[in-house]
Amino acid sequence: MPSQKVSGLRGSLQAAADRLWTVEDVSAFLGVPVGTLYQWRHRRIGPPAAKVGRHLRYDPVAVRTWLTEQAA
Repeated sequence: MPSQKVSGLRGSLQAAADRLWTVEDVSAFLGVPVGTLYQWRHRRIGPPAAKVGRHLRYDPVAVRTWLTEQAA
């Protein structure tokens, strides 16, 4: 039974790593206010985001890539 718990835990950790980030997640990661992210999106200068219904979602890989490009 313990091996099933471990494999279930791995699956949930993998799912959390693969999920899209919310505006709040990106705000915390970058250390900028949520309002700044919305301004960047309006000006088309921030990390790429996609609309999912009425919500913005960010791909964590794309956010990290964007951050790396900004530092270069």
